[in-house]
Amino acid sequence: MRPLLGVLALVTLLSPGLACPTPCSCSTKKNGRLLAECAYRELRDVPRGLSPNVTILTLSANRLGRLGRASLAEVPELQSLWLGYNHISSVEPGTFAALPHLKNLDLSHNRLADFPWQDLRNLSALQILKLSNNRLVTVPQGALAGLRELRSLWLNDNELATLARGTFEGLPALAQLQLFHNPFNCSCKLFWLKEWAHDTSVVLSRAGSTLCAAPARLRGRPVTDIPGALCVPPSAQLTYLSGPAAAGPRDGLTLTLHCSVAGSPPPEIRWQIRTAKRRVDIHGPTVARDGGAKAGRQRFLAFKNGTMAIPDFGKEDEGTYTCVAVNDVGTRDVSVNVALAGSANPAEELPRDDPQAGHPGGHSCAKGDELDPSGMGEKLVIVYRVAGQARSGVGAREFRLGILLLALGLLLW
Repeated sequence: MRPLLGVLALVTLLSPGLACPTPCSCSTKKNGRLLAECAYRELRDVPRGLSPNVTILTLSANRLGRLGRASLAEVPELQSLWLGYNHISSVEPGTFAALPHLKNLDLSHNRLADFPWQDLRNLSALQILKLSNNRLVTVPQGALAGLRELRSLWLNDNELATLARGTFEGLPALAQLQLFHNPFNCSCKLFWLKEWAHDTSVVLSRAGSTLCAAPARLRGRPVTDIPGALCVPPSAQLTYLSGPAAAGPRDGLTLTLHCSVAGSPPPEIRWQIRTAKRRVDIHGPTVARDGGAKAGRQRFLAFKNGTMAIPDFGKEDEGTYTCVAVNDVGTRDVSVNVALAGSANPAEELPRDDPQAGHPGGHSCAKGDELDPSGMGEKLVIVYRVAGQARSGVGAREFRLGILLLALGLLLW
C-alpha cells in the first residue's frame, strides 16, 4: 500500500509540469525544457490549461486573429514562442512584456500593421525577432534600444517606406538583418542606412533586393546605392555686422548675425539664444513677408535668408548665439559669444578683449568678420556701444524697412 501512495504522491507533484491542453501535445526535451506543440490545429485562441513550466510554445499555422494581454499569462517561463502563419492583426500592449525570459519570437506571415514595440523594453534576453511578411508601416525611433542580445532581425516583406536614423544602433550582437521587399522611399532621410550598411559587420540579407520604390529616378535601385551627391550634410558659417541703428524706437545699436548654410537638401536654419536671463529657441523666421515681426517674437528678428537682427542691443542680450543648420542628412551648428563694451573708442579696448590679440597671425573681430566653424571653440564678438543721435518719427517708421534692406543685402553679398 505504501509504494502505491508514493507513486500517487509523485504523480501529484509532477502533474503541473505535465499539464497539456487537449489540442496540443507536450513533451520534455533532452535539455529539460518543456515543449507544448499546438501547431496546425485550426486554433482561434491560445489554448487554456498550459503548464506554467512550458518554455517552448508552438502555435504556428493556426487561425489566431488577436492576442490579448492575458493570452500568454499561463506560461511566464517561455523562452521560444512561434506564432507564424496565423491571421494575427492585433496584439494588445503588455502581451509580451510578461515574458522576460523570451529568446525567440516569431510573428512572421501575419497581418500586423502595428506592434507593441514598448513590450521589447522588458525582453532583454531576446535573440531572434521575426516580423517579416506583415503590414508594418513604421519602426518607432528607439524601439529596438536595449536588445543587446538580439542576433537576427527579420523585417522584410512589410510596408516600410523609411526608417529613423539610428534604428539599429545599440544592438551589439546583431549579425543578420532582413529588410528586402519593402517600398522604401530613398529620400535623404534614408541616406543614413546606406552609410550604416557600408560600415557595419551585420549581414544585410538579400541586399540586392532591398530596393528603392521612390522617388521615380531611383526606383529599382538598391538602397545601399543611393547617390551621395544627392545627400550632403549641412555646413554653416556665421558673419556679423554691428553699428548704430539707422532708425529705431530709441537710441541704440543693432547687432546683426548672418548664418550662411549649404547642403542637400537645403538646410533649415534654427537659432538658439542663451543669455543670463533667457533661453530662446527659434525654428524658422520671426519676421513676416511684410516686414512686421510675428506675434511674441519682436525682440529677435529672424529672417528667412538666415539673418538675425537684435535692435537696441543691450547688456541683457549678452550671451551665446547659435545657428543650427538641419537637413535630412544631419545637423551642424556654429556659435558666437557676444559681449557689450561701452567705450566710444573701440580701438582702445579691442586688443584687451579680443581673444586673438597678441598672437601671431591673430585678427580682431572687425566689422563683417567671418566666424569659422572649424576654429577652436566659440568665437567672441565685442560689440561697442556708440552714443546715439536723436531720431525723428519718420526714422522710427523706417526701422522695419531698414532691417529688411540689410537682410537682403547680406543675402546677396
